[in-house]
Amino acid sequence: MMTEPDVHRRRSIRLRDYDYSQQGAYFVTVCAWNRECLFGDVVQGEMRSNEYGRIVENEWRRTSTVRSNVETDDFIEMPNHFHCILVINERRGVLQYAPTNELRSPSQTIGAIVRGFKSAVTKSFNTIRATPGIPVWQRNYYEHIIRDENDLARIRQYVADNPMTWADDKNNPLNLKNVFL
Repeated sequence: MMTEPDVHRRRSIRLRDYDYSQQGAYFVTVCAWNRECLFGDVVQGEMRSNEYGRIVENEWRRTSTVRSNVETDDFIEMPNHFHCILVINERRGVLQYAPTNELRSPSQTIGAIVRGFKSAVTKSFNTIRATPGIPVWQRNYYEHIIRDENDLARIRQYVADNPMTWADDKNNPLNLKNVFL
């Protein structure tokens, strides 16, 4: 009897039994598909977003409008990934309605927030590029539960410094030569 190759079995990187919809601050990183540099360039330690990077930024800024229980904090789009800090405030009812009476997602987890953001960015990209169905993002994302004010300050500094450290960044294509995607 044949079994699936191990490559198709994914191990969860989430904390077991943790409620990812509970109040708190979270640091999230999402990477572009195949770590392709889609969002702009780093020039002299400064991120210069292109048209696609501005889409990422605009969609992220919309997140707190679309999800009233979410506040966005510091963020940076890099050439091939995106870092952000988000804060989930009090839980809301199961369903919410936007001012235009559109139904909003009932799920209020980090996964649902990231999924909605990635979906909106992908839709905009593929409309502009006339490439329906082409991925923009890698399948998963990295998340870190921010535990205290010191952790928050350290992560904010990391986000702010990210363009200045691009030359050494593990996501920089020049540093990916020996990394399997």
